Amino acid sequence: MRIISLFSIALLAVACGSGSETAAPSVRPVKCVVAASTKFVNKDFAGLSTADDATNMAFKISGQVKSIPVSKGQTVRRGELLAELDPRDVELQVESARAAYKQASSRLERARRLLSHDAISRQEFESAQTDYTQSKSVYDNAVDLLSDTRLTAPFDGVVERTYADAYERVASGQTIVRIVNPVSTTVEFTSPESMLAQLSSPSTHFSVTFDSYRGVRFDAVMKSYARTSSDASGFPVSLRLVDVDQARYSISPGMTCVITVSTAESDREAVSVPISAIYAPATGGNFVWTVNADDRVKSRAVTLGEIFGDDMVVVLSGLEPGERVVVAGVYQLMDGEKVRVIN
Repeated sequence: MRIISLFSIALLAVACGSGSETAAPSVRPVKCVVAASTKFVNKDFAGLSTADDATNMAFKISGQVKSIPVSKGQTVRRGELLAELDPRDVELQVESARAAYKQASSRLERARRLLSHDAISRQEFESAQTDYTQSKSVYDNAVDLLSDTRLTAPFDGVVERTYADAYERVASGQTIVRIVNPVSTTVEFTSPESMLAQLSSPSTHFSVTFDSYRGVRFDAVMKSYARTSSDASGFPVSLRLVDVDQARYSISPGMTCVITVSTAESDREAVSVPISAIYAPATGGNFVWTVNADDRVKSRAVTLGEIFGDDMVVVLSGLEPGERVVVAGVYQLMDGEKVRVIN
């Protein structure tokens, strides 16, 4: 009995001792960022490089294609032959016009001699002079038509596509060959209506990053933009790249890129935080959790501006630059809760 009593006392002592210990309250770890003053807002748009020089080549006259000595993807030099029409019909016109021109020239010379001897009237001389002018015009036009049977490259470029074959009969104005300049300094993207006023602002800055050259940022300047949108999908904008080292970076038409448009923030009191810092309870409103000096969180109502960059949002009011803001687990916190900042 004595042994059992001692054992019971020992168990009671252990139980009382364990019940007297108080569990320490847990401190939630959180990640924070410091709210920064927002002077500029960066917005990214998908873009594409386009040809600086591109043209569809067509004959001014109709006829049968004699040859197209170039093919798709071929590099051509300025003045190089792209396509040629069978010139025989035009050559006949040239010969006929040349003969008429020579005959009119001879008649004019004879009329000039006769007029000097008063052998013909002034009216007859002027008639011969008119015939000469008309025949010369017809001859010059025929010579021009002969040169129009050949298409030559207007600049150094690459044949993007051919639209006709040898011996095919084509009409005047029908596209035969398209050539483009393989070196591009132009990029295009589509701007939303809300940015139109900022596109022409001197404080707006453009930069371009190509998928082929990740990490390399190229400066760009405004080239042109449309003030109307025909299909309501946005407003086309063209930029020109500046100071590109063509020997190091080969930029050609059709390369995909990201255009970053940096615009000045109109509200100088605005700050920016990651979108993950914002929480919106079911009761409504937008809030952030600020962390005070003793590492306790406090809910703060904020007014939001536009979203920019990859994951940033402008806070127009309710937050000051330099304040610490929780950016992870914002829906698990309570006002006044003690936290431990882990970053």
